[in-house]
This record gives sequence, structure tokens and C-alpha cells, in this order.
Amino acid sequence: MMRSLPAFQSFPALFRLFLALFIAGVMAGCSSFGNGPDETAGWSASKLYSSAKDSQEDGAWDKAAKYLEKLESRYPYGRFAQQAQLELGYVYWKGNEPGSALAACDRFIKLHPNHPAVDYVYYLKGLINFNEDLGLAGLISTQDPTERDPKAARDAFDAFRELVVRFPNSKYTPDASKRLNYLVNAMASQEVNVARYYIKRGAYIAAANRAQMAIKTYPQAPANEEALFVMITAYDKLGMTDLRDDADRVLRQNYPNSRYYKDGLERKVAWWKLW
Repeated sequence: MMRSLPAFQSFPALFRLFLALFIAGVMAGCSSFGNGPDETAGWSASKLYSSAKDSQEDGAWDKAAKYLEKLESRYPYGRFAQQAQLELGYVYWKGNEPGSALAACDRFIKLHPNHPAVDYVYYLKGLINFNEDLGLAGLISTQDPTERDPKAARDAFDAFRELVVRFPNSKYTPDASKRLNYLVNAMASQEVNVARYYIKRGAYIAAANRAQMAIKTYPQAPANEEALFVMITAYDKLGMTDLRDDADRVLRQNYPNSRYYKDGLERKVAWWKLW
């Protein structure tokens, strides 16, 4: 018994061709209607790059990113593509896309670990994490910056430390070193904030251990003054007088005029102080 052909295959060849062209035209028209014509079609690598630079000068960061993305995808080899990969991190960052910026930095470091400008990429990566909380909400918030999520601070610390260790003669190293000192103080303060929280909750052993860890991990940090007073308070509550007296002796020796003896662990912030 002869099998019947599918309905589509039974159409005349000319009609099938017409139908296929019609469907393709409709799909192309929908695509063109949704996205519009690509103005960069046929552009050279140099034109895409120069347009990206012009957009950066105008502050059109989203547009600059699109040009660089097209440049890298269409011309993946050569100096323009490498330069596009180098600049994408900064462009994303200025366009308020820190996640994409960090991903671009990591990608560049992985692809070009020995590039002459890789020190700049480490510096940029540190800056992105360092400034993660410096938005409008951060400026008007009364929250202590050291009380926020410490992940960004740690990531910034790692990037700056890598720069300082690997590229001591880089022009970015002096500023990275200053930021490292700030981050050490901030991370020490974060540990002390946790210890102070444990004091408020009555978890005195946890408070003492956290304060002790802050002192051991960041021995030169200014936050150690408060860490020592946390230890004094915790050991006093626990009835561990010997350990309390040892911490008190160290605090008086290093900070003879410590304000914590007068004010305790309560922090007083003026009503007008918004940051």
C-alpha cells in the first residue's frame, strides 16, 4: 500500500518556495521592527573604537559599552579587540553596572595575565569594590560604613594587595597602599562591631573571642582600642577577673586616655550628622 506524502511535501515546488520566502520575510520584518536597523553594520574596528571613545567623552556609557561589545564580537583578534576588553570594565563601572565591570576585569586578567596594563585592571577592580556603597543611599544613611556587608571590602583588599605585591613600581601602587590601610581599619572595625553586638545580646564568650580575633588579625588597627574594652567588659561579665585585668592593663598602657572608660560602648551620633 502506497504511503501518502505529508501535506506540505505535496504542494508544488514553486508554492513551497514562495511560502518559505514569505515566512522568512515576516521573521526578518519582526526582528527589524523590534530592534531597528543596526547602524554599525559594516563598520570597521577603528570606527567602532573611535565611536566608543566619543561616547565615553560625552558620558554616554551605555552607548560606549555597546560599541565596545560589538567591536570585540566582530573583530575578536587584534589590538582593537584587546583594547576593548581593557576598557569595558571602566565603561561598565561608570554606567552603574559594577557586576559587569568586575566580570570584565576578571576576564581580562584571565586572558591577558602578562599585559602591560594588567596592574591598572587590578587597581580598577579594587576601586569598584571599594566604592560599592558610595551611592546616594550611602551618603545620607546614618549607618556606619563598617557595619555593612564586609564582602566588598575584602574583595577590594585582595585586589589592592595583589597590585601592591606584584607591581610595587606601578603608578597605581601608592594610592592602592593608602586604600589598603583604610580597608584594614574598616575590616577591624567590622569585627569589633560584631563583638559589640554580642555584648548587647549577652553572648560574652563570643564577644571576647571576636574582639581577640580582631586584635590578632589587625594588630595596628585603631579599632583595637574598642576591641580591648569589649574584652574587659565581656570578661567582667563572665567573672574572669584575671583576663579582665590583663586586657585592662594593655588598654591603659596603649590608650591611657581612652574615651571608653568614660563613655562605655555606646556610640553617640549628633542628630545633624548624616554620614
